[in-house]
Amino acid sequence: MTYEHIKAIHIIFVTSWFAGLFYLPRLFVYHTEANEKSEVERDILRKEYKRMQKILFNAIMIPAMWLTIISGITMVYWTWWDSFAAHGWLHIKLLFVVGLIIYHFYCRKLILELRQDKFRFTGFQLRLFNEIATIFLFAIVFLVVLKNSVDWIWGLVGLLTFAVVIMSAVRIVKRIREKN
Repeated sequence: MTYEHIKAIHIIFVTSWFAGLFYLPRLFVYHTEANEKSEVERDILRKEYKRMQKILFNAIMIPAMWLTIISGITMVYWTWWDSFAAHGWLHIKLLFVVGLIIYHFYCRKLILELRQDKFRFTGFQLRLFNEIATIFLFAIVFLVVLKNSVDWIWGLVGLLTFAVVIMSAVRIVKRIREKN
């Protein structure tokens, strides 16, 4: 296997992992909002969301996370190990990856709480939580592509500003709907 093979594997499993990181919190939103349904519908939806969350996390997200980590470590070892200290952007990227792993396992904690019908967060709060993975993705991709620890900051500021504007718009639309 060459470096390019490992890199391709890394990109494939990063994509798979992020697909799960984007979809799982959306399932949390739907699971939480199922509480607003009739009892029969709520019970059916809760059971189905619990099943979907378990399968997504265990069958897709866990393997994708580990294969992402293993392929990433392999690439660092093969190409940058001798000059690891010289790649400041890589150190920052790895800090974001650690944050992403923490986010991943926090999602696991939320799965376990929802299985026990513990609903700590509203649908709106979970929608905001869902955007954390986007912020991680944005920061990591900018670091990898630009290999610059300053440009990603401006990109992240722009993304956060955009996220605030979108969430404000969502909140305004929600208030208008509630009034009608």
